[in-house]
Amino acid sequence: MNYHYCSDFNAYERFPTRKVKIGISSIGGDAPIRIQSMTNTDTLNTQASVEQSIRIFDSGADFVRLTVQTRKHAENLENIKNELINKGYKQPLIADVHFNPKVAEVSAKIIEKVRINPGNFVDINKVRQKSYSEKEYQYELNKIKEKFVRLINICKKNKTAIRIGANHGSLSSRIVDKYGDTPKGMVESVMEFLRIARLENFHEIIISLKSSNTRVMVFAYRLLMKQMIAENMNYPLHLGVTEAGDGEDGRIKSAVGIGSLLADGLGDTIRVSLTENPEKEIPVAKKIIDYIALRNNHEVIKNPVNCLKNPFEYSKRTTYTVENIGGNNVPVVIADMSNYSVISKKNISDLGFEYNKQWQGNDLAPDYIFVNNAVTENLDTYGLKIIYNYKNTKNADYLFFDNLDSFTKEHYRANKINFIAIDNDTIYLKSLKKLKNTDKIVFILQSKNKNQTVDKRTLIHQLINLKINIPVISFGKYDEIYNEDFQINAALDHGLLLIDGLIDGIMLQYLHKNLSTEAVKIAFGILQASRSRITKTEYISCPSCGRTLFDIQNVTKEIKLRTANLKGIKIGIMGCIVNGPGEMADADYGYVGTGHGLVSLYKGQNIIKKNIAYKNAVEELIMLIKEDGNWTE
Repeated sequence: MNYHYCSDFNAYERFPTRKVKIGISSIGGDAPIRIQSMTNTDTLNTQASVEQSIRIFDSGADFVRLTVQTRKHAENLENIKNELINKGYKQPLIADVHFNPKVAEVSAKIIEKVRINPGNFVDINKVRQKSYSEKEYQYELNKIKEKFVRLINICKKNKTAIRIGANHGSLSSRIVDKYGDTPKGMVESVMEFLRIARLENFHEIIISLKSSNTRVMVFAYRLLMKQMIAENMNYPLHLGVTEAGDGEDGRIKSAVGIGSLLADGLGDTIRVSLTENPEKEIPVAKKIIDYIALRNNHEVIKNPVNCLKNPFEYSKRTTYTVENIGGNNVPVVIADMSNYSVISKKNISDLGFEYNKQWQGNDLAPDYIFVNNAVTENLDTYGLKIIYNYKNTKNADYLFFDNLDSFTKEHYRANKINFIAIDNDTIYLKSLKKLKNTDKIVFILQSKNKNQTVDKRTLIHQLINLKINIPVISFGKYDEIYNEDFQINAALDHGLLLIDGLIDGIMLQYLHKNLSTEAVKIAFGILQASRSRITKTEYISCPSCGRTLFDIQNVTKEIKLRTANLKGIKIGIMGCIVNGPGEMADADYGYVGTGHGLVSLYKGQNIIKKNIAYKNAVEELIMLIKEDGNWTE
């Protein structure tokens, strides 16, 4: 199968895309990766929109996007644009249009770029039971061509760019009927428009394929790249995880999704969609771009290999099962306490364990604890899985060997698991073959390469090539001063490996504060964001925009506070119906704005309570969950 979707599978190299001019700026080609955000003001409110745009620009954004619902909203873009220019802000503006081609046409005459959604530009994306005949399918496609060509002609005349922005949550019924609610459907939704644009010789286009599910998002973009390469296209990409949420979870989820694509050189502009004030998105986006940029001119990856595992759909690498590691088990978390001199009862309690004759961990307690040379003599370790350095003990269930030579030369073995540190080295590859059928081994994969993600991926693909099915734990060491930097960088390093099902666990070391507790928490956050292991409530919350008619930030905080105990339950918190029901496709419950101060509650894809008062909606949501028997104290 053709797995080609990026420039170089064994190196960081930006994919050469077409350069698209956006007013005084540009996206793609040799332009730097651009940053953007979106206002959450009413676009009819000129002053509020101008003030928020200025805050976003002053935070470092290259573009600002505004919601354009009606012709009046579109016409007022001129007032906003002129006011910004008068204040010295000439950066491009983007109109965000759904459902109304006429609004897109008006917007295209005023500002530099228009975003349209192929799922609702002409097609209907209401959930309905309908099968399309080939004739009906083609009829709808012809309607799209007629209205899209009209917009293209206006954009040509006004030198306006278009973003064709498909969302997993708003695919048309026609596309879903033929391709399913899938990455393939997202790609085809966009490709229909690209083929029309090419026939019209219009190429000022940027593409996005967003989803709140990081796996769906990553696989959709890769499939798109594969299809564009096949059809000799190279349009620039806008990356983002929709409804990423807020706080730590929103930052980690955005870094996992966006970073998994940037790691392969894909992406020309990004938006981090946080349920926070839009200007707060910009520093996070900068940190993502800056950390990825450190991979420029990295050391040559040893043992280069072609992609040997389907990168367009999720499957876990085949490995042996060693206790609860590998096989069909979810990835494990190892707490790194190797920098401690003595391990105390409090240290263990802080990790999420409780002692009652033996230690028992909660859902966010690590599976294993690596103590290396630390003393545990005065600690009752019953119930804990402690990994010791092989040099300090000869009779233990779990031993750590700092390299392959140590393991092969040492006479003693662990009773249950031997953890062996390895990296991507030619010498190791020859030696690893000898371990092919050895049980009780788990690799701890390290890397000193600036591009540790691809370096590790290359070694794992070599293991696949050699049919060595030993489980792999990815190790990362961080010395960041701020927790936010640690969250983002660790997610950028490990997200891709989890999205692709290549690793069987994570061990993070946070050197700056020597906080194993923080490292464990971030590890679980990365697993959750990559859909690899669910240990807490999953929230799918949108960043808000001018269509949102309630205080989504405070609502999100209240719902999270009231429902944080519901492990494994997915709750969607949506400002409007544009992407709401669709992005909640796999959510258990949904809270969706449907009018001024009105909210509808969903169970799965079905509306259970319609247009209830905003002030009562959170309580009604909790009652709904309780009525279903899904509430836990």
